[in-house]
Amino acid sequence: MKEFIYPEMMVHVPVCTSKAPESVLIISDSADLLAKEMLKHSDITTKAIECTLDAVRGLDDNSFDVVICEASSDAAMLAHLSRILKQDGQLCVTHPSLDEIKENKSIMGILGNYFKIIMPYNLGNGSTALLASKEYHPTADIILQRADMIDDLSYYNCDIHLGAFAMPNYIRKEYLGIIKN
Repeated sequence: MKEFIYPEMMVHVPVCTSKAPESVLIISDSADLLAKEMLKHSDITTKAIECTLDAVRGLDDNSFDVVICEASSDAAMLAHLSRILKQDGQLCVTHPSLDEIKENKSIMGILGNYFKIIMPYNLGNGSTALLASKEYHPTADIILQRADMIDDLSYYNCDIHLGAFAMPNYIRKEYLGIIKN
């Protein structure tokens, strides 16, 4: 699998869904590829921290437009991620395979307490991430100009962005009423 696909999808999907992002937080124990991808958005300030609840607890309320999180998604972590996001913020979080229905329904249920929109999307490498948004819909509110004007991309573009949210019927049926779109 091409190494560039995962970081492009983790970064550009939430950033290109956000109306006018100024600040992005990356929560990862190995944020190098994600931080490198964020450099393609020179007008956005990026901060990277380790995957610990204590690191997130110390952050100010309403301080980030986008959070990209590779940490475990327990209730406490998700509550703090919502708290540090601005009122129209986007959260991109890794999660278990969509075949892990019980665990994902739990994560999506917790996210449903904080976000208007919760949608899984294909990362292009056989796995999915969850995009949780307080305001903007990832397919209706994509910023096309930003998505297609990013230089030096190998995979991501506006068509890939939209197509990443297509899910097979068995996934739609299994998560009916839980995925909020």
